Amino acid sequence: MISQRQLFLQHVGQTTDFPLQLEIERAEGIYMFDKNGKAYIDLISGVSVSNIGHLHPSVVKSVKDQVGKYMHLMVYGEYIQTPQVEFARKLTELLPQNLNSVYFVNSGSEAIEGALKLAKRYTGRSEIVSFKNAYHGSTHGALSVMGNEEFKNAFRPLLPGVKFLNFNAFEEIDLISEKTACVLIEPVQGEAGIRIPDDSYLKKLREKCDETGTILIFDEIQTGFGRTGNLFAFQEYNVIPDIITIAKGMGGGMPIGAFVSSNQIMSSFKTNPILGHITTFGGHPVSCAAACASLDVLINDKLIEGVKQKGKLFRKYLNHPEIKEIRGIGLFMAVELHNFKQVKRVIDIAIEKGLVTDWFLFHDHAFRIAPPLIINDEQIIESCAILNEAIEESTK
Repeated sequence: MISQRQLFLQHVGQTTDFPLQLEIERAEGIYMFDKNGKAYIDLISGVSVSNIGHLHPSVVKSVKDQVGKYMHLMVYGEYIQTPQVEFARKLTELLPQNLNSVYFVNSGSEAIEGALKLAKRYTGRSEIVSFKNAYHGSTHGALSVMGNEEFKNAFRPLLPGVKFLNFNAFEEIDLISEKTACVLIEPVQGEAGIRIPDDSYLKKLREKCDETGTILIFDEIQTGFGRTGNLFAFQEYNVIPDIITIAKGMGGGMPIGAFVSSNQIMSSFKTNPILGHITTFGGHPVSCAAACASLDVLINDKLIEGVKQKGKLFRKYLNHPEIKEIRGIGLFMAVELHNFKQVKRVIDIAIEKGLVTDWFLFHDHAFRIAPPLIINDEQIIESCAILNEAIEESTK
């Protein structure tokens, strides 16, 4: 009889010639379990998705309850749907006053697409400023603002009028002008290998955008929902953007995304033309119900309050002499080794030992630490022991 693995390779679209092929049967908390019952510590949270852990009972209950009421009803924005309204209310109550209007979509890439359209529509401008080594998704618009040529050259032509700056290069900020519709930036660069903004860098960007009438967009798709020790990373740096894009950790494991702005800016989509942005499944009621439950868990269980201390614990116990540097903030970290060969070896050994991590798209000399925020001290110490052993074995 043909195996699931064979069917996977034959019928599920592949993106590399070397998928991990872990056959996961179930997941709970910080663990995933394969078909033989072997447990794996998920140290990447499905890439910053499972922030409150896998199969959280509150999310499961909310999903079941909503499925029993209704699922898809109508394209986004036409009907008043309680899960959408409730989530938008809860979220905006936790945000600055100017971030009070939520447009729901299905994913991070879609959130980027909507935010770029909104900025161009509101300003009447077309130039976009992004950053080298930035990752914003894989759809055509998101690909156009990706800061890595290798990943996008095969798909040209892409959007014209995109200008790329170096992250933390203060001297390049003046390239933003009255022609610039928006500046799109990750407040902490993710796939570049967790790059932290220098002191006052984001503030200088904010000042330049104010001076030129440019929309400042923060991509909080990876950094959002507690990952950095704040609900959103911009709160760490006391810089308020005009638009934020969110997804990943938003839905407690369900697919959902959004871009959030002011009512004034968001209203641009109402006219010239009407229906300036449309989505069929964006804000799906089941996903919104899950997002409500996930946000409640983050806030009510005070999960975010312990994130920075847990990050310090990783730094304390992950102490092999082969480690060149640990960069990051909260539970969003990169562990720098010497080369990709060593990183790949560590990843493979760690998987054998029951721990899953990975490397970064644009920086393959480091591996990722971004576990569910519910990870406890004992689990952190255990994870570090496994990683220290894997690093040691990688040198032999």
